Amino acid sequence: MLVALLTLLGAANGLLLVLLLWPHESASSANWLLQGCLSLGFGLGLFSVVFMLSRASAGQHLLAIDLAAFALLLAGYLYKNKRGYPAVTVSHSSGEADPHWLVLVLRAAFAIALLAALYSAILRAITHPHGDGWDAFAIWNLHARFLFRGGEHWRDGFTPLIPWSHPDYPLLLPAVISHFWTALGRENQLVPTMVGLVFTFSTVGILFSSLAHLRGQTSATLAGLVLLATPFFIEQGTAQYADVPLSFFILATIVLTCLCEKSSAVGPHRGLLVLAGISCGFGAWTKNEGLLFLLAIFAAWLLIFVIAPSRSIDSNTPSQHEENARPASISFVLILAGVAPFLLLIAWFKHSIGAPNELFAAIAFHKLLDASRYLVILKWYGKDFLRFGDWSLIPGTLLLAGIYFASPNKHMRPTNFASRACHIALAMTLAGYFLIYLITPYDLYWHLRFSLNRLFLQLWPAVIFLFFLENPAFDSSVPGEKPVSR
Repeated sequence: MLVALLTLLGAANGLLLVLLLWPHESASSANWLLQGCLSLGFGLGLFSVVFMLSRASAGQHLLAIDLAAFALLLAGYLYKNKRGYPAVTVSHSSGEADPHWLVLVLRAAFAIALLAALYSAILRAITHPHGDGWDAFAIWNLHARFLFRGGEHWRDGFTPLIPWSHPDYPLLLPAVISHFWTALGRENQLVPTMVGLVFTFSTVGILFSSLAHLRGQTSATLAGLVLLATPFFIEQGTAQYADVPLSFFILATIVLTCLCEKSSAVGPHRGLLVLAGISCGFGAWTKNEGLLFLLAIFAAWLLIFVIAPSRSIDSNTPSQHEENARPASISFVLILAGVAPFLLLIAWFKHSIGAPNELFAAIAFHKLLDASRYLVILKWYGKDFLRFGDWSLIPGTLLLAGIYFASPNKHMRPTNFASRACHIALAMTLAGYFLIYLITPYDLYWHLRFSLNRLFLQLWPAVIFLFFLENPAFDSSVPGEKPVSR
């Protein structure tokens, strides 16, 4: 019961954070679902930050800090509602609605896939209560036990004397688990299982609701089916690893960025930019790969929001140039405002607590000149592209690629600043993975074999979202809603 109450408190904190920065717009079921799924992940992220602040300050009243955070968020939300803002119109697809029978078939298939995924996830959680794999008990749950059992000496658990535990890894997942254990007063293995399930199915919820919000039920249902039918996603979601939580925050960052582009009113979308920055910060606080994504999305945002507008062909006069550059710079500052607290938190952890990262402890630059390493990595990228996801028949990656190249309207895909930034960020993240493999101190074949499929998984929900967002072959109106044009 106490676990459920704590989960509700975390979800309430996350919901208040989302609503505090969310623009006012007409209510819809897709909008509510999107906000709710974001709230679950953000609430767990806030729990981790609160716990680390409590540990760092030797605080003993964790629940009081949680309630204080809730009160502050509630006060901010009430103040925002008291001021009032103009409503925002979000443009939906303007295509023709699909036949009623097709909608029913897709909904039935989605419901069956969702129930099958839930059954499989719960069965795996019961079968592997301590996680499924080395990283679960030797890294993430071990760090959670250090935080919970260590008391005043919790820092001693993050020592280079146990390098196999990766003491430099960020602590969102261990801190969330330890937060629950501290409030309960004991270790309960139900907690990491519950956290994994929340992130897994909240990721599905964000994917479905965001596409239903932006593109219609057909795109949303098909995208949800692709993710739910990816066996590796469900397996990792219950393995108590950090890859699915990271995929949640990567997807949330990209969804919020694309939602900013769809806001029609002047100014109200700015809260979404801050939320995108917060989500990106949570991702960096989840895993080191999240730091790589943060650098990639920042570079993409800088290129798209600042450099590209300043060089626009429409900026023929100094006044036009200034008019374009000002809102672009403001957008970038708002994103930075969301990320900044997490950069400070991560810098404190990396500098004062975590051990040096073994990947960069002694970089062998001669490996960058070894052509055979490039060839090996490229081959593994190709192999994992074809076998990713543990699909029994056609791999999902191959299926989406086939649909893309077979689509007669692929040249008509809509482009905007947000989607360009997201594509660039994902490509740069993949390139960053490639570079890490080039300089890895581990055996290259071993490293690729046991990590590349999980790196692909971190980006998979975001790839599905962008594919169905921009592919006109799946464009449709939201049944029962009148499309709105900008």
